[in-house]
Amino acid sequence: MDLQLKGKTAFVSGSTSGIGFAVAKSLLQEGAHVIINGRKTKKIDEAVSSLQQETGLDTASGLQADFSDTASIAALLQNLPEIDILINNMGIYRAKSFLETTDKDWNEQFDVNVMSGVRLSRHCLPKMLARNWGRILFVSSECATLVPPDLIAYSVTKTAILSVSRGLAQLTKGSGVTVNSVVPGSTLSEGAEQFLEAAALKQGKTISEVEANFFKETRTSSLLQRFASVEEVAHTITYMASPLSAATNGAAIKIDGGSMGGIL
Repeated sequence: MDLQLKGKTAFVSGSTSGIGFAVAKSLLQEGAHVIINGRKTKKIDEAVSSLQQETGLDTASGLQADFSDTASIAALLQNLPEIDILINNMGIYRAKSFLETTDKDWNEQFDVNVMSGVRLSRHCLPKMLARNWGRILFVSSECATLVPPDLIAYSVTKTAILSVSRGLAQLTKGSGVTVNSVVPGSTLSEGAEQFLEAAALKQGKTISEVEANFFKETRTSSLLQRFASVEEVAHTITYMASPLSAATNGAAIKIDGGSMGGIL
């Protein structure tokens, strides 16, 4: 299927690894020009090189930005070209109990996870509306509704993203611009791989056993009963970024393996 992305330009925040990297790769393979993003120039250069090697394409580039630094954000916005597709993927988390989570932890997670998308959307949305075409996607998380007790602050930010996305969608009424959010479940990113490896070493079990126990004991609501691959998440995001998804606007698209439950 041709997703009609040839000639489109996409910016993916937080994309030197994990879901963001997989999305960048998928968009490149569909013919889009992709600008990736990270905090460190060296890691951006390595990711761009990897994308070129894995896809055989030279249409990837990178822009450095630290979304906890307002000066860095201002520089990014100044250097950002016209964007057809904005993927707000940047996110951080602090796994702590509620009583151990400081005001600084709360503020840092909100500023990066929520305000990065707010600032980028505020910059890109008016230009998309003027051209009468664009896609903005926010990457939320199943934690938005499951709310693990050691990730309360993170979960609040992922819930806030859903409100921002829905609110911005209402500004696009009658246009060719859409704003949606995607809600991944447990995904086998580099962080998840490290978690599984560390747990396997600590418990004297295989990685497969640790993964099975995670879904048996912790993420019991999952219907998939395994971690989704970053590619599986990226495929849905790529479709939502395409002209073919024009009839979907203001939605929260679950890629959660059924963990969040409900009929909607």
